[in-house]
Amino acid sequence: MSTAADTGRDEAPDRPAIATETHGDVLLVRFDRPWAHNALDPDAMILFRETMESFRDDPALSVAVLTGTGTRAFCAGADLKRTGAPDLPFAAAHLAPYAQGVREGGYVRAITLSELQIGKPMIAAVNGHALGGGLEIALHCHLRIASPNATFGLPEARWASVPAVGGASHLLRAIPQAVALKMLLTGDRIDAAEALRVGLVSDVVPAEDLLDTALELARRIAANGPLAIRALATLAHRTHDLPLSQSIAVEQLMWGLLRDTADRAEGRAAFAARRPPVYEGR
Repeated sequence: MSTAADTGRDEAPDRPAIATETHGDVLLVRFDRPWAHNALDPDAMILFRETMESFRDDPALSVAVLTGTGTRAFCAGADLKRTGAPDLPFAAAHLAPYAQGVREGGYVRAITLSELQIGKPMIAAVNGHALGGGLEIALHCHLRIASPNATFGLPEARWASVPAVGGASHLLRAIPQAVALKMLLTGDRIDAAEALRVGLVSDVVPAEDLLDTALELARRIAANGPLAIRALATLAHRTHDLPLSQSIAVEQLMWGLLRDTADRAEGRAAFAARRPPVYEGR
């Protein structure tokens, strides 16, 4: 999980590398290291993971929007100036306790969101470069929208490495194989227009409208039945690599779980009465 980030300054301002805001039941998460194209050092990665764990476990939050500070970058992956090879062998870091392993060279563990099993929708609002681990984080999100200046790339092969946060696996499932392999093998980037054409993002909107569009999309999602939204987010993550027959079987079981909920009864009653539903998540 390497990047081509220009880290510019060596010293960070005295503020957290991950900034958050709440908008009702929507959590806005910003990668806040603009002097480094929002590239992440190990401490920032740990803070990001803790932020996403808190989002997962907070019943008052329904949807997360991820973006970057500024207009140049969503996230340029790992800060190469602060993620050099450690003295310890990889096995020691990989098998060490989580926080110790992250700081001793196994930092990719901190931003592998699939390990967290976040059963809530996440939206990536890509406002510039999404490279290396930055694209990998975006690929973990359920939805991706972009500004016209966004670029997407996994340049690891150029630096004699490979993606380590599921980038290759997710990209090969997200877009046509020929396009994904071209990106992976060359390390080339694609722009927002090409990302829209191949289905890597669902929308490209003016930069000044990107965050408002993402938050409005999050609010529209959050207005639906909360148990149904979590069920759909879970299905998206857990069935994409299953055979079709098994995926349908899991989908039917999930439908059965929701069939007798109070929210489903409320949805049907609201539909019949032609009024907005009032869901309680039960």
